[in-house]
Amino acid sequence: MTVIRSLLFNVLFYANITVLAFLGLPTLLMKRAAVQELARIWSRNSLWLLKWICGTTVEFRGLHNLPSGACIIAAKHHSALETFALTTQMGDFTFVLKRELMSIPFFGWYLKGAEQIGIERAKRGQALADLTRQVRQAIAEERQVFIFPEGTRKAVGAPPDYKAGVAHLCLSTGAICVPVALNSGLFWPRRGILRRPGRVVIEFLPPLAPDTDKQNFMRALQARIETATARLIDESIAADPSLRTVLPPQANSATG
Repeated sequence: MTVIRSLLFNVLFYANITVLAFLGLPTLLMKRAAVQELARIWSRNSLWLLKWICGTTVEFRGLHNLPSGACIIAAKHHSALETFALTTQMGDFTFVLKRELMSIPFFGWYLKGAEQIGIERAKRGQALADLTRQVRQAIAEERQVFIFPEGTRKAVGAPPDYKAGVAHLCLSTGAICVPVALNSGLFWPRRGILRRPGRVVIEFLPPLAPDTDKQNFMRALQARIETATARLIDESIAADPSLRTVLPPQANSATG
């Protein structure tokens, strides 16, 4: 039954994207706020479909830790789910993403219309300079900048691999950093079509101030996110022991 519901959800998920992509074309001639609101409509529709078809709900915790103005949000990245679910809680947002995504027809047009930040990872040093410039501008405009400090999606239980770019951005802009922990990978894996029933939790953690010692900042950020993520995963498995099968063998043996 989970497979059938997952297939139905995926069909309607992409149908939702397709319909809104065509209906929303006029927003590309408007200010970014209109494109962002279209993104929120898509996100809310997608979360509604996920709940009623797959039985997967999303709970947000710690919203009091999220400022209304400028900040850098550093989130754990398990799946595609958080990339759209997070937008439902934001005002003027911008994601740091691969510039190649902006070349995709329709999808890329909307990324540009919403004034998201694209970087070319292959350029390394130049990419960091370009990224810093764009993030400074976004922070000056009181926007909320999303970054996934591990750079890519990680399977539940995989060893963390945090990059120091987020420390550089916080120090360069003076913006506070709001860490985000989650357990989404238990229900929406980074690969495959399965969407498991249960409760996804996305938790905003107490902010970190910029630190001139980048290593100290990164240690604090990683510890805060990983500790909270492990707690959320343990909570879910305690409620539904069958979710333990999602964890890699070494993680299962570590948790007993």
